[in-house]
Amino acid sequence: MVSKNEAEMAVKTLLEYIEGDANREGLIKTPSRVIESWDEIFSGYSADSKELLQSTFNGEGYDGIVLLRDIEFHSTCEHHLQPFSGRAHIAYIPVDRIVGISKLARIVDAHAHRLQNQERITKGIADDLEEHLQPLGSAVILEASHGCMRCRGVRKQNSVMTTSAMRGVFFDKPEPRQELMQLIQSRPL
Repeated sequence: MVSKNEAEMAVKTLLEYIEGDANREGLIKTPSRVIESWDEIFSGYSADSKELLQSTFNGEGYDGIVLLRDIEFHSTCEHHLQPFSGRAHIAYIPVDRIVGISKLARIVDAHAHRLQNQERITKGIADDLEEHLQPLGSAVILEASHGCMRCRGVRKQNSVMTTSAMRGVFFDKPEPRQELMQLIQSRPL
């Protein structure tokens, strides 16, 4: 494990590479600020999905779709260390237990706050829902705009990447999948 001081020195080295003078007034505290911000941005490494999804409630016979849509998320591409952000839509059909809706948003953050790719976030959230909630079905759809596409390389400003993971009845049966898509596309409040 690298110490905080070693991490700050690595940032200082990168500043020397970029700027040539990491000791000018505006950059002196930058290594410390970068490491502090990374501690927050990459806090997902300390998150435990089992802990996040363990607190469930009696579903009282509810057997319809539970959908939390338009969950904003921000992540960092592991390939170029560029940000990407967008919206997540998470759905499940409970068997007999439901989970608090804030936990669904927290599970998105747990996965997004790591060095990532969008496909892994999508799959990881779906895997966690299946493992910890054991629903009849789960679905995860992410829509995101990627900094590595916007500010470098092909420079496509308006491109949006969509990924999905459908499990259980959302994968096996077209009716629940179609209902889910209609719910996601319904107008916001």
